[in-house]
Amino acid sequence: MATNNSRTLVVDDITYSYTPIPADVARLPYSIRVLLESALRNCDGFEVTEQHIQSILQWETTSRAQIEIPFKPARVLLQDFTGVPCVVDLAAMRDAMRRLGGDPAKINPLVPVDLVIDHSVQVDAAGTADAIEVNQRLEFQRNEERFRFLKWGATAFENMLIVPPGSGIVHQVNLEYLARVVFCNVTNTLYPDSLIGTDSHTTMVNGLGVTGWGVGGIEAEAVMLGQSVSMVLPEVVGYRLTGQLPVGATSTDLVLTITQNLRAFGVVGKFVEFFGPGVQQLSLADRATLSNMAPEYGATMGYFPVDDVSLAYMAQTGRDAHVIKRTEAYLRAQGLFVDHSAPAASAPNYSAVLELDLATIVPCLAGPKRPQDRVALTALKTEFSNGLTARVGPRSFGIPAEKVSTVAPLELGRQQLELRHGAVVIAAITSCTNTSNPSVMIGAGLIARNAVRLGLAVPRFVKASLSPGSGVVTRYLREAGLQSALDQLGFTLAGYGCMTCIGNSGELADEVSAAINSGDLVVAAVLSGNRNFEGRVHPLSRANYLASPMLVVAYALAGTVNINLDTDPIGMGTNGPVMLRDLWPSKDEISDLERRFVRAEMFREVYGAIQHGTPMWNALTTPAGFLYPWDEHSTYIHNPPFFQSMVLEAPGLQNVARARCLLNLGDSITTDHISPAGNIAKSCPAQRYLAQHNVRYADFNTYGARRGNDEVMARGTFANIRLVNKMMSAPGAQTVYVPSGETMDIFDAAMRYQTEHIPLVILAGAEYGSGSSRDWAAKGPYLLGVKAVIAVSFERIHRSNLVGMGILPLQFKDGQNADTLGLTGREEFTIDLTSLALTPSMDISVTVQSAGAEPRTIATTSRLDTAVELDYFRHGGILPYVLRKLVRSGASK
Repeated sequence: MATNNSRTLVVDDITYSYTPIPADVARLPYSIRVLLESALRNCDGFEVTEQHIQSILQWETTSRAQIEIPFKPARVLLQDFTGVPCVVDLAAMRDAMRRLGGDPAKINPLVPVDLVIDHSVQVDAAGTADAIEVNQRLEFQRNEERFRFLKWGATAFENMLIVPPGSGIVHQVNLEYLARVVFCNVTNTLYPDSLIGTDSHTTMVNGLGVTGWGVGGIEAEAVMLGQSVSMVLPEVVGYRLTGQLPVGATSTDLVLTITQNLRAFGVVGKFVEFFGPGVQQLSLADRATLSNMAPEYGATMGYFPVDDVSLAYMAQTGRDAHVIKRTEAYLRAQGLFVDHSAPAASAPNYSAVLELDLATIVPCLAGPKRPQDRVALTALKTEFSNGLTARVGPRSFGIPAEKVSTVAPLELGRQQLELRHGAVVIAAITSCTNTSNPSVMIGAGLIARNAVRLGLAVPRFVKASLSPGSGVVTRYLREAGLQSALDQLGFTLAGYGCMTCIGNSGELADEVSAAINSGDLVVAAVLSGNRNFEGRVHPLSRANYLASPMLVVAYALAGTVNINLDTDPIGMGTNGPVMLRDLWPSKDEISDLERRFVRAEMFREVYGAIQHGTPMWNALTTPAGFLYPWDEHSTYIHNPPFFQSMVLEAPGLQNVARARCLLNLGDSITTDHISPAGNIAKSCPAQRYLAQHNVRYADFNTYGARRGNDEVMARGTFANIRLVNKMMSAPGAQTVYVPSGETMDIFDAAMRYQTEHIPLVILAGAEYGSGSSRDWAAKGPYLLGVKAVIAVSFERIHRSNLVGMGILPLQFKDGQNADTLGLTGREEFTIDLTSLALTPSMDISVTVQSAGAEPRTIATTSRLDTAVELDYFRHGGILPYVLRKLVRSGASK
């Protein structure tokens, strides 16, 4: 269809072709028009049909009817924590293809794949001039085997670009460098840039008008191998912005407010599209901040259509002038270019519309345990104080009243100090969410400069760090004369990577850790990141607050979150008390420095150097060959079991008979609870495995770095020390082996169930699997023997990952949960599937047998949402489905 209906476009005497979008779609949301273009261009009458096109054209009706459509993204984006297991799976699938009689060459990406190594570097050193050199050296020492494997992948697989470590954070690199906005292929065919990424914050590029979202690595691998994304045509919530941000408010304050609002409204599984005159008041970097946190507010995307601001950003970041001109011409021709000054009546039709006046935004943070729990700057002291003694919950800690005034003395550098509840022990300017935005980064530098001038200093117990997502940040901070002040306060450059935001915050000083433990203190981390779930930032920081880089510096100076920075002095300067308002720069000062020092040539020079690699990366040697030579003794890269015994025939549906409950969990269980990314504890199944393989504790690295080894990751599943299992009396990574009543580590209990051929289920509350798009949060439970998860609700990406691994997601009926149904986790569960004619989202009964009682039945809803997902489930997961399909396609030829 696309070939017969193509049009041409001439730009600078170069002729391009494209597949036109019909002219009568002006009331369709812009994000839906992109899905429509993809369907028109890829329509083959088989995988993408005329009916799919009609479903998209009739979006206002079909979006409320759970209609399934295929989507073919233009490219795939990976980071190394999720990218390593992807490449491991691809290498293992090549072995399986050969064993099953297929052509291993078919296991190769068919679309461009960009993999940015950004998750491995840790804040080992901080506050010193050589911190970045120390941290990068240790990064290579710990991860040399992983990096060598990835470098092999870049040569063994076509269409795969590896961005070496030390280059930046994946989403900032994508925004500033990799994003095409409009794709141009080798035949000069134009189409909108679109992608899926194995990181939930892939949505950041939505701020540049690029359609894309996060998926699990399992689904990304299928897309690499030619499979479409099977998705339910989403509703689109329009978010109309008016007014402009007031003095003192930042894009961070705006995104934390929007996150709270949209979480309350409910946008899981939906697109959010921003429109209205207020959008014109936001820089592209501001928009990218809002798009970045789409996973935190629950949306699949937070989309800003392309406008003049988008084109100006492309110029600012050094994109080619012809490319920018071509981008504008194509998008205008396709009706994909937006004018935010147009009357409200001309806006697209949306499923629902929310409105926000930017003038109402006030400085704020989010925490202490969830990104949607916004707290105004003026209210933080009260909320923290009240939360100390309140019963343990999302905003509270349950500290006995008599221990609220606990003081833990410590000595650092011959200085006598005291730690109290609320002490800030980590202050990190980190994460693509904010370090991609020059206004808040320059603002943080100005606050540091003003603080130094007034004689303020950061307390020694605060571990301060600066880990921007791009080398461009370093360039403009230095040229603007701001980095030296940040250095004096301890915010020296620690590395270019996710670092503290992903949990790679490194160790605290031994004296600080000892004081925290001795006083059982609720201490805080303040970071400019996007995630603050329990146990993620650091095991000892129970209160974790998301804030702008400017407020990160402010709370570092204060040394505590138990303060009202609006009314209390931030500290004592050379001439007396200093207030936050004494440090805060004007909007004009920030804008002037951004205009003068954030220049296009910086982006061209920094990203031009990426293509040449670094000396340490270039020195890595890689194995030769089309198939990977697995080392069975490796504790980093291991041939996974997923395909080793796979046969050509699909297993079909199988009943879950007399299953036991491995865990009975509550609400807001995140992928950080299910599959931690941070440090490996000194006493746990993963530690025992590594010790048996003669790995020293100092070389354990993190769970995230060892995702290429299934043996480690299975043992690390549910290994979060903050996990609350209702079958246990205290948080931790333990459960009850129900037949005997013994308490044991979760992995050990699961292995004991497996030896006795007893399948497992998990009971869970609302928002199960929220957080990062972590495929090991599904692979791990699969290896533990989990056959089904019964939850109040699922986060979008994790539900898809469970299906991708052949685990059945079941949802309690509205108003019901494990507690209301009287389920304790000590019952037996039977799910009859073989007698059912499975259809998407059908009701499935679960038979529950309690000791000494008659069996009873509870009703659940299957969250196999599409017909394609039913096929995946019958095959035992998406990758076995794709592998069998590729073997058969070769045989038929």
